[in-house]
Amino acid sequence: MSNELIINSTPEGERIALLQDKRLIEYHFDRNDTNYAVGDIFLGTVRKVMPGLNAAFVDIGSEKDAFLHYGDLGEQYPSLNKWVTSVMKHQAQTAGLEKFTLEPPLEKVGKADSVFKKGQAILVQVIKEPISTKGPRVSTDISMAGRYLVLMPFTNTISVSKKIVSKAERDRLKRLIASIKPDGFGVIIRTVAEGREVAELDKDMQSMVENWETLYANLRKGQPRDKVLGELGRTSSMLRDMLNESFDSIVVDTPARFEEMRDYVQKIAPDRAGLVKLHNNKAKVFEHLGIEKQLKTLFGKTVSVPGGGYLVIEHTEALHVVDVNSGSKSNQENDQEATALMINLLAAKEVARQLRLRDMGGIIVVDFIDMRAAESRKKVEDAVYHIMKQDKAKFTILPITKFGLMQITRQRVRPAETIVTGEVCPTCGGTGKISASIQVTDEIDNSIDDLLLNQNQTGITLYVHPFLHAFYTKGLVSRQMKWYLKYYKWVKVMKDTSLGLTDFRIEDEHGEQIELHSAAAAMARAQDREMPHIETTE
Repeated sequence: MSNELIINSTPEGERIALLQDKRLIEYHFDRNDTNYAVGDIFLGTVRKVMPGLNAAFVDIGSEKDAFLHYGDLGEQYPSLNKWVTSVMKHQAQTAGLEKFTLEPPLEKVGKADSVFKKGQAILVQVIKEPISTKGPRVSTDISMAGRYLVLMPFTNTISVSKKIVSKAERDRLKRLIASIKPDGFGVIIRTVAEGREVAELDKDMQSMVENWETLYANLRKGQPRDKVLGELGRTSSMLRDMLNESFDSIVVDTPARFEEMRDYVQKIAPDRAGLVKLHNNKAKVFEHLGIEKQLKTLFGKTVSVPGGGYLVIEHTEALHVVDVNSGSKSNQENDQEATALMINLLAAKEVARQLRLRDMGGIIVVDFIDMRAAESRKKVEDAVYHIMKQDKAKFTILPITKFGLMQITRQRVRPAETIVTGEVCPTCGGTGKISASIQVTDEIDNSIDDLLLNQNQTGITLYVHPFLHAFYTKGLVSRQMKWYLKYYKWVKVMKDTSLGLTDFRIEDEHGEQIELHSAAAAMARAQDREMPHIETTE
């Protein structure tokens, strides 16, 4: 299975596509104006304490105040609060925590009004971006993610990812990290650290320690609402979390971004730096690799399921709804249960893909085709779970109900991706009305008459919609032939699918478009001004 990361730079931001065997499985738009990304750390001010919600609203500069629940404080909050105060008062002379005395951990069950005070300075990290009418959600459980490790201040705990199952490897990694980590910091060892040598782990550790020192320096001179440490951009964070041996290429379309990406990959995985490639083709990178077409077909309200059936996807404020339909596939099978199972299994793969592709979070309800057998429902549940295991977002899947409904909850940290797949009608311009179709033939005839008789043009070419092309060229004595018999000059008629039904253009013998200002057209416009108004649209 091959993975490719394609990066398209635009004035508004970066479009990022992850391809798996040439199929689009993830799409992100990293906007330049995203100021409150997951992982960013801010110096905030408590604006309001809400005992009823057991939470506080924190001003970090966003349009809506950030939401901080008591449960998101973390056990190390007393130590963090003490350290922030000492840094802002310039009492802490270094970023190191070797000599810092840790406070007792915060109780897991408590009241917000006993912890927060209005106007209090507080260091928070964004854990959920602003969505719809809600502001960002923040936490004081500060952490810094690297490629192999996650660094956590004010604790000395070393944890290992559950996905590393070998006891010998877990013990080896714990032993290595204990020998290189600074005092006062805890570490989570990520899955990709399995099998890595101490030099690679130490390099990652030093990078995170440097980030902590940057945070310390910014905090010493910081003001309320300041971002004291920014998370990596979406592209870099994806590479940090996902870059492995299955990656075939990382394609970018600007020289400046190419240099940045190559330097970053060289830093985190020197042996993989050769994967970064610059797209030099004249065609845009998303069009050249077929991504644009996939986006248009996969982000619509209706999505076809390979092999049969289709999905209808609706988004509401409360939840997302996916309806599975059989289409014409149901007419090809005799066994209703077997047909339902087959379509649902095909749909299960596409549903899991769509959740990841659109980054749909919160509650998702999938309405599968009804299946009577419990074994059939279990097969569909297993299919969805098996595919969603590849998704790094946390999720929960509930069994299919007797009504065919599956409920899924998926971690939501940012708004779902949306792409407008509809286009403005080139014929009516979005008004829903076009000029009366009978008028276009008169306009063409008048223009041809003016060009051939009054302007003495020769070798002209008429471009029209394919329907009009057939109208002018079909038959033994076609309208095209009638022009020749009338003017003794041949008019070439060509199809142009980009033209609307009532649009046309005429080019001269050199292929240059002719501006049509015929006397006949002027006379028609004068008559229109003199005539009473008559509706001529359709």
